[in-house]
Amino acid sequence: MTASAPIVRLSGVRLDRGGRTILRGLDLDVPKGAIVAVLGPSGSGKSTLLAAITGELEPAAGTVEVFGQPVPRERRALLSLRKGIGVLLQGNGLLTDLTAAENVALPLRAHTDLPEPVIARLVRMKLHAVGLRAAADLYPRELSGGMARRVALARALALDPPLMVYDEPLTGLDPIASGVIMALIRRLNDTLGLTSIVVSHHVHETLPVADHALVIANGRIVFAGTPSELETSHDPFVRQFLRGEPDGPIAFDAAARTEAA
Repeated sequence: MTASAPIVRLSGVRLDRGGRTILRGLDLDVPKGAIVAVLGPSGSGKSTLLAAITGELEPAAGTVEVFGQPVPRERRALLSLRKGIGVLLQGNGLLTDLTAAENVALPLRAHTDLPEPVIARLVRMKLHAVGLRAAADLYPRELSGGMARRVALARALALDPPLMVYDEPLTGLDPIASGVIMALIRRLNDTLGLTSIVVSHHVHETLPVADHALVIANGRIVFAGTPSELETSHDPFVRQFLRGEPDGPIAFDAAARTEAA
């Protein structure tokens, strides 16, 4: 992959689930070092897009490339690719019977042969990076929602992935914790040289840290550009979404929704 090649590239992609087309005509380049916000109403297909990037969902048409190569279908090659992708799920996924440090150590123990003293040092470094080194011995039940999200972020960073994917990172967080998480995403992206894709419907919290923004609605990308271009767009799809208007070109009836994004 050349220095100028995008970290992720989708070309003419169509994504189907359950025999129905969820997204179609997707063309997307994610530049190295950028934070790309993928915005849209619930059920618009944002998580389906992430599933294609991580190889969980094979496109019905078109190509998905990550790190300059088509996403492989063979299991071993796909597992190798996924080691380079850190994923922060909206539910955190922390194991409740393990401490914060033990949760962060999980991918290191599963995917490396590093000795325990080295793993312990790396875990301390990752927790320090998210401002939680002092919480190493706490269990998930002893953490606030924002702290638990940061522990999950430290775990996602454990293998030093060049690409980070965030699936609704602000779900269930109060405004202060949301601000902390988004500022942390920006800082880590810059200091660690990451590339980040942030799927969210929290527009006003996400846009300030993003370099590029997409809006997905009605099965396609209805906007792609900078956050400032998004905020000044007169496109009816974009205006309806940004203003939270119930009536407009974006359908909100339950029958039209086929998956939760």
